[in-house]
Amino acid sequence: MKFTLSWLKDHLKTEADLQTIVDTLTRIGLEVEHVTDPAAALAGFVVASVIEAKQHPNADRLRVCSVDAGGGAPVQVVCGAPNARTGMRAVFSPVGTFIPGKGITLAAGVIRGVESNGMLCSGAELELSEDHDGILDLPADAPVGVLYAQYAGLDDPIIEINLTPNRPDAMGVAGIARDLAAAGLGRVTTPPVAPIVGEGACPTQVHIELDDPALAPAFALRRVSGMRNGPSPAWLQARLRAIGLRPINTLVDITNLLAFDRARPLHVFDAAKVKGALVVRRGRPGESLLALDGKTYKLDETMIVIADDTGPVSLAGIMGGEATGCDETTTDVLIESALWSPSRIAATGRKLGIVSDARYRFERGIDPAFCVPGVDLATKLVLELCGGTASKMTIAGAVPEPDTRILFPESEVRRLTGLELSPEEIARTLEALGFTLARSAGNADTLAVKVPSWRPDIEGKADLVEEVVRIAGLERVAPRPLPRATDAIATAILTPLQRRTRQAKRALAASGLVEAVTWSFVSERQAELFADGRALLPLANPIAADLSHMRPSLLPGLVAALGRNAARGHGDLALFEVGQIFRGMGEGDQRVAATAVRGGTARPTGPGRHWSGAAAKVDVFAAKADALAILAALGVPTGGLQLVTGASAAFHPGRSAVLRFGPKNVIGQFGELHPRVLAALDVDGPIVGFELILDDIPAPKSKPTKAKARLDLPDFMPLARDFAFIVDAGLEAGEIVKAVAGAERTLIGEVVIFDVYTGTGVPEGKKSVAVTAVLQPREKTLTDAEIEAVASKIVADVGRKTGAVLRG
Repeated sequence: MKFTLSWLKDHLKTEADLQTIVDTLTRIGLEVEHVTDPAAALAGFVVASVIEAKQHPNADRLRVCSVDAGGGAPVQVVCGAPNARTGMRAVFSPVGTFIPGKGITLAAGVIRGVESNGMLCSGAELELSEDHDGILDLPADAPVGVLYAQYAGLDDPIIEINLTPNRPDAMGVAGIARDLAAAGLGRVTTPPVAPIVGEGACPTQVHIELDDPALAPAFALRRVSGMRNGPSPAWLQARLRAIGLRPINTLVDITNLLAFDRARPLHVFDAAKVKGALVVRRGRPGESLLALDGKTYKLDETMIVIADDTGPVSLAGIMGGEATGCDETTTDVLIESALWSPSRIAATGRKLGIVSDARYRFERGIDPAFCVPGVDLATKLVLELCGGTASKMTIAGAVPEPDTRILFPESEVRRLTGLELSPEEIARTLEALGFTLARSAGNADTLAVKVPSWRPDIEGKADLVEEVVRIAGLERVAPRPLPRATDAIATAILTPLQRRTRQAKRALAASGLVEAVTWSFVSERQAELFADGRALLPLANPIAADLSHMRPSLLPGLVAALGRNAARGHGDLALFEVGQIFRGMGEGDQRVAATAVRGGTARPTGPGRHWSGAAAKVDVFAAKADALAILAALGVPTGGLQLVTGASAAFHPGRSAVLRFGPKNVIGQFGELHPRVLAALDVDGPIVGFELILDDIPAPKSKPTKAKARLDLPDFMPLARDFAFIVDAGLEAGEIVKAVAGAERTLIGEVVIFDVYTGTGVPEGKKSVAVTAVLQPREKTLTDAEIEAVASKIVADVGRKTGAVLRG
C-alpha cells in the first residue's frame, strides 16, 4: 500500500514530521517498508529562462541557447528540441547532474563545434512522462533559479507500508489516517460523503440471478450522461504516478483514486456499449471475456460475472471487460459499486491468475457501509471533472448491516498483556478507532462495544485488547520472566522426536554441512523421481506450476539447491535439511527426515583443491560416513545395523545401500544419486547423499542415571593381524568384516578393510579382500599359540560363512 505525505494530510491534520509519522505507523502495526523521496532523483534540476535561442551555425536542427538559471552569468546550452525558443521557461540541468531518463551524468561537451555546458530537459528525461519530442515548457511566471521538484510539487515523500491480511480498513489512506489520529498524531479531516439525489431513474436495470445471495449481496449503479472524458487533471495524474499507477483517463483515474483513498473498488461502464440490463450471474461453460488487460479468460460456473444481453462484460470484483471500457469518446457512463464474496473473488483470481487492485481489496473484505456512498463520491468527482447530469441510483439486493457487539471487561487488557491502562484511555482509544461504546447495564467495569463496519477482523475480546495495546504502544508492556518452579526439578517438555531433530541438526552442522530450508512442494517430475513407486500427492491450488506436489523426500529440494549454487560458481557445497516429508494420505505417512547431500569435492575432510594432491570428488563413502555420524550423535547403537542393497531408484544401484535394523525396520538409505535423476534435474554430478527417517530410528536405551560410564583402558597392548581372502567377486565386503568380528568377540576390537584386488594371481570371477583384525587382550598377554588359535578360528569362520579361502 503506497501513498504520499500530502495525500495523507488530506485526511489528517497534523504537525508531525515525516520521521514521526513513519515511526508511528510501524509502532501501531502498519509496518513501513520504504520511504521514497522523489525530489532526490531531481536534485540539481532548476527552473531557468531561455534568454536567447538562435540557430546553430553548423546544424539545421540544433539551437544555441543562452540560459539564465539564477546563478549569475548566463550558461550556453546546445539544444535539439524543436520547441526551444527565446523567452520561454524550461527545466535546466547543469554539468554534473544525473539524468534519470538517460542513466547518465551530464558532462560539458562540444556539439558540432559549439560548447555546451548543461541541458534543457524533456519530461521523458526526467522520467515524468513519455514525451521526449520537446523540452518542458513551463508557465511564464515560473520562478527562475528555484528547484524544479519544489516548484512542480514533486518533493512529496512516498510511504509504502506492508499490510497484514486482517487490516482491510488500512487499504485506504482514510483508514491509515484514522489509526494515526488514534495514536495521537492529529485529527481526522476526511470529509463526509454527501448523497447525490440525481435526476430521473437510472435507465439501465440490474438483476442479481444467483442461488446464494452471499455471493453478491448488493449492486449499486448510477448513470451520468453528457459528460466529457479525457486526460485527468495534473494533480490526479501526479498522485497516481507517485504510487506507481499509469494515468489512463479521467473516469478510470477516479476509480483508481477511490480504491486507494477510501479502499472502495469501483468500475465504470461506457453506457453506450452496454446492451440491455446488467445481470449478475455465474459464468457458463464455453464463455470467455476479453478483459481490460488485453487477455482473454475462459469462464466457468464457479465464477461470478456481470453480463448484458451480449454476454459477460466484467469479471465481478476483479477486472472489467474491454468491450464496455471507457475511452475519450465516452459521453455516458455507468458507475458501479458492488459487494462480492471475498472467498469467491480469491478463488476466481487464483484460478485465472489475475492480480488486480480490486481483487486485492475484495478478497480481504471491504466496508459494506461504503457501498452506496462510494457511488456518490465517484459521481461527485465525475461531475466536477467531466461535467454531465447524474441519474438516481438503482440498487439490486440489500447492503448488509454488520452488527457485531462484544462485552468487553476493561480488566482484559491487564489480564492478557499486563499493561495498566486507565478506563478513560481504553475508551478513548476504541472510540478514536471508530468503535461505539456504552457501559454495560449490569457491570460498570464492562463496555458494550459495537464494531464498526470496516473492521471485519474484530470478533472477540482479545481482538479489542490487541487494538488498545497496539495504539498504546507495545513498548509500554513491561517484560516479565516466566514463572519457574523453585521446589522441584523442571520436567522435560520436548518430545523425543523434537530432541532428536535438534540433535540431528547440530550433528550435521558439526560435520561441515550448511543448513538449507527448501519448499515443502516440488514439481510433478521431481515427485515422480523420488516417490519410489508411491502415489503422488498433488495440491488442489498450487502456488506455482513447479510447486504442484507435496515432497516425498527432502532430496529433490537439496539437489536443486546444489544445482543453483553450482551454476553460480559454488559447486563444492554440502547441504542438509531436517524437515517433514509426505508419503501418503494416511495418519502415519507424514514423517520427519534428516537428509544431506554433497557435491563437487565437498568431502567430510573438507572441500577444494590442495597442493598435496588432486582434489577427490565425493563418493558413496562420504554419504555413509555422514549417515553413521548422525546415528552416533543420536546415541543409537549400531551393532545390529545392517547395510543391504535395494535403495530407491533415485540412487545408483551399485553405489548405494539401505540402512535397517532387521528386515522390517528400514531407517533410511544413502548413496550416489543416479545419473538419470541428475540429468532430469539438469544438475551435474556426482552428488551423494543420505536420508534417515527420524521417526523410525530406535530410541536409545534409557539409563537409570546420566552419570558417565567408568573409563575402561586395557592394561595390555593391542596387536594386529592381516588376512587376505579370495572370495566371489559379487560378495559384499561387509560380510567378511562381520564374519571376522564374530569369530572371537571378546578379543577382536576392530576390523578394517585395507585392500581389494582383482587381476594377476586372482582367479576369474574372484577378488582378494584384505582385512586387519585388531586383538585387544584384557586379562593377560597372549601367547603365540593363543594368537594362532584366534587366527585359525577367524579363517575357519570366514570360510564357513562366506566361502572364502585364505589367499596363498
